[in-house]
Amino acid sequence: MQSRVALVTGGTGGIGSSIIQRLARTGHRVATNYRDEARAREWQARMREQGFDVALAKGDVSCPDQAQALVEDIERQLGPVEILINNAGITRDSTFHRMTPVQWNEVIGTNLNSCFNVTRPVIEGMRERKWGRIVQISSINGLKGQYGQANYAAAKAGMHGFTISLARENARFGVTVNTVSPGYVATDMVMAVPEDVRAKIVAEIPTGRLGTPDEIAYAVSFLTADEAAWITGSNLDINGGHHMGW
Repeated sequence: MQSRVALVTGGTGGIGSSIIQRLARTGHRVATNYRDEARAREWQARMREQGFDVALAKGDVSCPDQAQALVEDIERQLGPVEILINNAGITRDSTFHRMTPVQWNEVIGTNLNSCFNVTRPVIEGMRERKWGRIVQISSINGLKGQYGQANYAAAKAGMHGFTISLARENARFGVTVNTVSPGYVATDMVMAVPEDVRAKIVAEIPTGRLGTPDEIAYAVSFLTADEAAWITGSNLDINGGHHMGW
C-alpha cells in the first residue's frame, strides 16, 4: 500500500486516536487538529511513546478560516492531504423545547459545518491528483434519533447527505466518499455514563456489549484502502445490531 497523508479531525479523542493509530500502522503519515495546545502536546507525547508520530495543527474546524489554515499547516508539514476523516464532534444535549440557539449552533458548527470547512480546502487537490478518500464519522443516532439530541441527530444525519452528494460529484475523479455510523462505543464519554444507564443500553444491543474504538478504526481503514475504489456513497453501520437497516 502506498503511504499517503491522512488528516483525522478531532483525532485526540477515543475513536479519533484509534483511527490515527490504525492508519499509521498501515503506513500513512497522519495528522490531526487541536484547540487546546497543552492537552494536544500531552496527547502527542503519549502517541510517540506508543510509536506513533502524529503531526498537529491548531484550528477549530467549526471556523472556515481556521480550517483552511490548519489544512495549509498540515500540507506544509506532510504534503497534500489525500485521506480525510471528518471525525470532530461534540454534544450539547437538551430536550428541544429547552434547547438554546447556542446549543444548536455549536453542535451543527462542529459536527456538520466542519465537513464543509475541512473538505473544501482539500477536494480540488484530490480531483487534480485523481485520488482521494473522504470518510464522515456519523452516528447511530443520526439514523434512529435520540431523546435530547435533536441537534446532534440532525448534524449526524446531515453528514451522510453530504457524503452521497459529494460521492456523486467526485466519483469520476477517483475520489470516494463514505460514511461510518458507530453505535455505542466504550469511549471515555460513554464510560462516564452511570453504570445502570450503560446496562440498559447494552441490553438493547444484540451482541450484548459496547463496541470498541479499534472496531470503528478498522472500518475506516477498510474504506480508505486502494482496494476500496468501488465503494462510494455508502454508509457502514457499526453498532452490534442495535439498529438495522438495508
